[in-house]
Amino acid sequence: MKLFRAFSTVGGLTLVSRVLGFGRDVLVAAALGTGPVADAFVVAFRFPNLFRRLFGEGAFNSAFVPIYARKLEGEGATAAATFASRAMGGLALLLILLSAAAILAMPWLMVGLAPGFVSDPAKFELSVTLTQIAFPYLLCLSIVALLSGVLNSHHRYWAAAAAPIALNVVLIAAILIAIASGYAGQPSAGYVLAVGVAIAGVVQLVLLWVAVKRAGLAIRLSLPRWDDDMRRLVKLGIPGLVSGGITQINIVVGTIIASLQAGAVSYLYYADRLYQLPLGIVGIAIGVVLLPELARQLRAGETATALDTQNRSVEFAMLLTMPAAVGLGVAAEPIISVLFERGAFTSADTPATAAALMAFAIGLPAFVLIKVFQPAFFAREDTVTPMRYAAVNLVVNVIASFALFYGFQSAGLQGHIGIALATSIAGWLNMLLLWQRVGRDGTFQSDGRLVRTLLATIFASIAMGVGLWYGQAYLAEFLRPDAPLLTRIGSLSALIVGGAVLYFSLVFATGALSIRRLRSAGRA
Repeated sequence: MKLFRAFSTVGGLTLVSRVLGFGRDVLVAAALGTGPVADAFVVAFRFPNLFRRLFGEGAFNSAFVPIYARKLEGEGATAAATFASRAMGGLALLLILLSAAAILAMPWLMVGLAPGFVSDPAKFELSVTLTQIAFPYLLCLSIVALLSGVLNSHHRYWAAAAAPIALNVVLIAAILIAIASGYAGQPSAGYVLAVGVAIAGVVQLVLLWVAVKRAGLAIRLSLPRWDDDMRRLVKLGIPGLVSGGITQINIVVGTIIASLQAGAVSYLYYADRLYQLPLGIVGIAIGVVLLPELARQLRAGETATALDTQNRSVEFAMLLTMPAAVGLGVAAEPIISVLFERGAFTSADTPATAAALMAFAIGLPAFVLIKVFQPAFFAREDTVTPMRYAAVNLVVNVIASFALFYGFQSAGLQGHIGIALATSIAGWLNMLLLWQRVGRDGTFQSDGRLVRTLLATIFASIAMGVGLWYGQAYLAEFLRPDAPLLTRIGSLSALIVGGAVLYFSLVFATGALSIRRLRSAGRA
């Protein structure tokens, strides 16, 4: 599959998933608001999700895919399938033991994850129970990540990208059941959602397993064997736990600190869901496609092709991410208000959540570029260098989160804004360290087309931001919370569409994008 066509496939399906995810979060906001039940569910969902991204997406996307690609290119499909089967067996065994230990130790783990909940025994107990119910999601989704890596290495992106849609469909059904049962705002709603998370993991695993079998790949669950390939997988995978999952570790750090402020966990969660939309559509799509593409190109000795692939990936990423970051920052409050302000989510929650979104938006381009630069290391089976930079990222994030949380509070502002800002600062530092290293090693050099495109993209994004600012003021009367819902939705849609038209008009006018380039991208 061609590079940009693969980006479009993964990004398009991710868009469908994220739109459904917004529908899910709108319903969660209406049913739970930002109260103790909402905080408990956010923690319950985030904890297994963290480990899933570490053991699944982090370690296996960085360590498993390059080894699998090397097996596939050098020894054939049978040897690659044997390696994948043994790796899956080892991962399953590890995660069964980890899950059992975590479920039993959850009361003690929760003290470290959300220390602010200890002062509210009912909230703390609910968080522990919901997390225990949702934890099997970790095992299912980590196997899903491995199977996704296999399919992606064979240029079969559709099933892996579509699987997250099932999560949102199942959770939307669970929320509707909870609301219809009269559980809104009650702990019972949290129980229904936690069960929905576990069921969604099973559904996704079944979907990926069927896709692998339909692709004719001889993958099966087998006992792991401690051979050279497995030793290499573990050696690469341990650093991958840090480098591939640093964003999630930072989010957990933010959750721990945010638990010290009432409602802050929920504010950060809803803001995180919004900035994760462009990050998922662009950053994750590029990360998913770029790693197996680079791994196979480098194994085939196509270094010039690999360099061009990286340049085009940066170009594609910034063309979509820069305007998204500006748009989320400038129009944060009307976006939050229209999407979430109903039911248990009140007008008092909107400014706090919008401020967090603005702070996250500052780091959005960096988060996406990390997804572009890390595969340059992973494809060469180097997970140690990204791990070192991720460790610096983590230290900076922890120090800055504490400092800005209490600094903002001492200035009379809400501390959770400082947590979001610290995440963005740490993201930019991580990206800059990766960028300078690939430049120094000669594994990435910006070509003239990329430089011209970036300059035009920055100009068009700034101009779009100005347009959104004035457009927001012009439509203020129609975006007010007391305006009819359809009027507010229509006004926000007009604002977004107007900003998109202005942006793309400018990138076409400056030559950063053209019909000829779009046509050639489909063949690139």
